[in-house]
Amino acid sequence: MTYKADWVTGDILTAAQQNSLAEQAISRFADAGARDAAITSPTEGQFCYLTGSNALQFYDGSSWTATSLTADITEVAAGTNIDVTSGTGPVPSVAVSIDAELACADQVVSRAQMKDYAETVNALGSKSAAFNIDFEDGNVQTVTISSGTFNVGLINSLASHSNSITILGTNLGAGTPSFVAGAHGGGGNAVKWADGTAPTYTASGTDVLCFTTFDGGTNFYGFAAGLDFS
Repeated sequence: MTYKADWVTGDILTAAQQNSLAEQAISRFADAGARDAAITSPTEGQFCYLTGSNALQFYDGSSWTATSLTADITEVAAGTNIDVTSGTGPVPSVAVSIDAELACADQVVSRAQMKDYAETVNALGSKSAAFNIDFEDGNVQTVTISSGTFNVGLINSLASHSNSITILGTNLGAGTPSFVAGAHGGGGNAVKWADGTAPTYTASGTDVLCFTTFDGGTNFYGFAAGLDFS
């Protein structure tokens, strides 16, 4: 029974009314033992406060459960990427300060305004046999070709999305690399070039190649951003 009563002098408080008010009030006890001794038959939804542990609890029908409303936040400690500007309560202030690696796990970052950003460059070293270029290692990668005729796979682009990568290739023409979508030995589609012909790579010098996909890596389109930087 829940009600609001406006008492006046001379009113009689019945046992039922007193019991109902007791159930609705937040009773204070030193600890759980004192609470259980005083409230032998708690009612679902009844609250109590334990002064010894500063805990606000309610009875859920089978047991006493601590609420998340025990008190205001009194102090906040700094953590990874979190800078505390005012750590004391009741309303602390925090700010996000990206001072460590942030892994977005392929989630969308929308309406971002970028200023003074850089891209990771992954160095693949010297190659003379088939290998893969992994998007997860960076969207700018360097490689030197020493010799050989083989496939170069473009792997781990984000499925169903547009992905692009830039390759700074040294002495690509010292071998005969053929770029393919997916793993180098997986039978993926050959990269599509303008006019259907791959550029003639430089045997002694640097070529800058760009690859982009609009279907998550099923098909790649290749562009020679610049040849024979020497």
